[in-house]
Amino acid sequence: MASATSIKLDDKALRRDTLQAWEKLQETGLHATAEEVDQWLESWGTDDELPAPECHE
Repeated sequence: MASATSIKLDDKALRRDTLQAWEKLQETGLHATAEEVDQWLESWGTDDELPAPECHE
């Protein structure tokens, strides 16, 4: 079971990673749409599993 401390650290890491991703998006304009990511995730565990979507402008 996760302790309160480990959850707090995970929250900090998530926030850090999210802010870094936002900064990278602002710098480059590269992204994958929610629809592209949803299609990829929905294919997990199927015979037709898709590769991760590529970032684009």
